[in-house]
Amino acid sequence: MAFFTASCDTAETNKRYAESLQLDYPILSDPQKKTARTYGVVNDERPVPFRWTYIISAEGEILHVDKQVNAKTHGADLVKKLKELGVQQK
Repeated sequence: MAFFTASCDTAETNKRYAESLQLDYPILSDPQKKTARTYGVVNDERPVPFRWTYIISAEGEILHVDKQVNAKTHGADLVKKLKELGVQQK
């Protein structure tokens, strides 16, 4: 399993942010918002991305979309959902 976050900020901005928080996962940069538009997290009415989480299989199938992300509980919520989906732990 791999996990990462995606951002509409530049790579330089994301690098500074990741370093400031000492993140141990990558932040993918999408400043032109092409991928963000494809996944529906930005549109003409909402240029700032929604904070949604996508769980995608190794085969590229979208298994789940969490559109109600709560920053305080998201880690635990994600672990629970991965178990429900049968995603194996390392």
